[in-house]
Amino acid sequence: MTDAAAHRAADPDETPPDVGVAGAEPVRSPAGAPALPLGPATAGFADERLAAFDASIRAMAAVLSVDRILQVIVDGVRELVGARYAALGIVDAEGVIEQFITSGISRLDRSLIGPPPRGHGILGLIVRENRSIRIEDLMQDPRRFGFPRHHPEMHAFLGVPVAIHGRTIGNLYLAEKAGGFSAADEHLVELFAGHAAIAMENARLHDQVQRLAVVEERERIGRDLHDGVIQSIYAVGLSLEDVPDLMVEEPAEASRRVERAIESLDQTIRDIRNFIFGLRPQLLDGVELVEGLAALADEFRVNTMVDVELRAGREVDAVPLGPERTLEVLSVVREALSNIARHARATRAEVLVASAGGGEGISVTVSDNGIGFDPDKPRGLGHLGLANMEARMNVIGGRLAVESSADRGTRIIASVPPDPSAGEAEIDPGA
Repeated sequence: MTDAAAHRAADPDETPPDVGVAGAEPVRSPAGAPALPLGPATAGFADERLAAFDASIRAMAAVLSVDRILQVIVDGVRELVGARYAALGIVDAEGVIEQFITSGISRLDRSLIGPPPRGHGILGLIVRENRSIRIEDLMQDPRRFGFPRHHPEMHAFLGVPVAIHGRTIGNLYLAEKAGGFSAADEHLVELFAGHAAIAMENARLHDQVQRLAVVEERERIGRDLHDGVIQSIYAVGLSLEDVPDLMVEEPAEASRRVERAIESLDQTIRDIRNFIFGLRPQLLDGVELVEGLAALADEFRVNTMVDVELRAGREVDAVPLGPERTLEVLSVVREALSNIARHARATRAEVLVASAGGGEGISVTVSDNGIGFDPDKPRGLGHLGLANMEARMNVIGGRLAVESSADRGTRIIASVPPDPSAGEAEIDPGA
């Protein structure tokens, strides 16, 4: 399944590091998979490749953005095999290239080349035949379609399909490597392509879930606004319709109607402020924990008219959290306060921050005197608050506990471990 030229005989021990193993005949395992040639000089090189491969896989696994993962993939495969140029072509159901992500070429040079390829020549051959192709000199291959003006000259070439569940979703293209691409390079890129396909699919599924969550949240907000705020305003309007007649016939009743209408509108204003607090983005990057909690408490108090108290001991400042963990904790507290504003019907809330003692981190407790709820009751997609808080704690190795029951309020307890690197940074004067 490979169009590679005949391998050149070479002593593996004489292979320079930047050439890789292009000049050596690969040793195949019993299953037929190519491997790096054996020898003392290549043993270290194999370890370097294994480490590079592992780093590339980890980098892909850490990205869940569809657009970002494509660039991470093409940058990673280029570095992995030491190619000068790399590209990832995403194909549609008809096999036509609809996205073309490049690495190793500047944005200016890329713009001078013009529109992305459509899949003619060698690129189209990989799409149609769904197989890896390795060519020693692309410029001499009769199947090439030709390069557009301003396109860099390319000789050594390696193309590998990216497939998942038997379906090709794209192709990796690599060009220009000192000494050319070897069978070991091809095998390595094929392994990489398998992981890349999984990473692309995971990013796509994550994007779909996020979109669904946004739609569900918008629908929930629409229902809450319709059932609460809009209906309340409509009821106030109905109660005031006959006030002009009552002012003549029953002025006392007219006065009571107006007073009740004012009270209802005040409550509606509070409800709207609750929504504003829950939806308004809060810029909390780069602040210390207690400072950020104080800002959240002030905003909550103003927008919800719920009395909130912040209590934090001085020992909290001595616990190193680091900016990432601090931001996650503040986001959890903000979500908890938002839930109080929307659902708890509380008149009082408290945010308590305390050291866990023994260098075990801190605990942050958000409590209220509201109506409470059943934590074990299944929650729909439109109510992702607790799930989001749990996910944030998991990211930083923390824990989230929920205590609540009907008419006894709710307590959200976030246990956060210290960040050792943050502590070292603060102690080391040379950091």
